[in-house]
Amino acid sequence: MPRTRAEVMLDVKDAVAVLTLNAPDRYNALTLAMCADMVEAMDEVDRDPGIGALVVRGAGKAFCAGADLSTLSRAGEDPLGASGFTDLSALYETFVRLGRVTVPTLAAVRGPAVGAGMNLMLAADLRIVARDARLISGFLKRGLHPGGGHFTLLDRVAGRELTAAMALFGEELDGEQAVRAGLAWDVVDAELLDDRALELAGRVAGDPELARAAVANFRRETGATPMPWDVALQFERTTQMWSMRRG
Repeated sequence: MPRTRAEVMLDVKDAVAVLTLNAPDRYNALTLAMCADMVEAMDEVDRDPGIGALVVRGAGKAFCAGADLSTLSRAGEDPLGASGFTDLSALYETFVRLGRVTVPTLAAVRGPAVGAGMNLMLAADLRIVARDARLISGFLKRGLHPGGGHFTLLDRVAGRELTAAMALFGEELDGEQAVRAGLAWDVVDAELLDDRALELAGRVAGDPELARAAVANFRRETGATPMPWDVALQFERTTQMWSMRRG
């Protein structure tokens, strides 16, 4: 049976956990409470040795439209103050926690994945996208410096050229373009997205113990970047906070 939190659902079947962002009325934009529920759900996955893979998806027509505007507004009131720092840390922790889940992780992306939503998608080990996906960095368009290790996450998946195109120059990708650019593994029609994600997750989840051992070494051996992700996250924080204080 699904275990339901306020706006996060965790369903486990046949050794595959499915974490659903369940706030479709705001395109699954992240609030602090939602982030806390996601971290709790991922902790639950790690505690269950019978789970061999995790799929992250969004309810409705979007994967995740980024951070909720009210969350950003509160942090922007005094981004150098303790509460602003804490709020951003809670948001960032969601991406980092997904990157550290002890089973292979897969993001199933339909509709918009914007800003923090892109970070969440990029934190997974693999991405499957719908043809209607819209991948948008979006930070600079809002007058914000990227946060959450955005440059590092993009670069380790698809390289420097695409990182510059999206994060600096505002290029947007649909599902087909994302696969061609190396940002996702497969693209399917939206109605087939969940089935394709579960198919892939089911392959590795059949032996949960082996899946956990394999993904740990996969992460150690791949995705090297000039700056570690956790360092990049802190490196970006000061400039992002500065960008919030302008005006």
